[in-house]
Amino acid sequence: GMDKTKLEMLQNLAEQGTGKSASDMLPFLMSAAARGKSNGLQFTSDEISTVLEVLKMGKSPQEAAKLDRIVSLMKMIR
Repeated sequence: GMDKTKLEMLQNLAEQGTGKSASDMLPFLMSAAARGKSNGLQFTSDEISTVLEVLKMGKSPQEAAKLDRIVSLMKMIR
């Protein structure tokens, strides 16, 4: 039931984020958020959580935890 434009953007993010280290994810996610906002897209917390879960797939537990910390920092910045 997600908007087609959002779904396409999320799929692209998941594809582009695959293989990136947790350290590379912060600038990647910040850039993606800025692009979405400039295109008038707003994502729900559930949609963002889904993307993050996809991005954590295949990462070590340490990298997944680091990604969680990065996301927490981003939330504090907002």
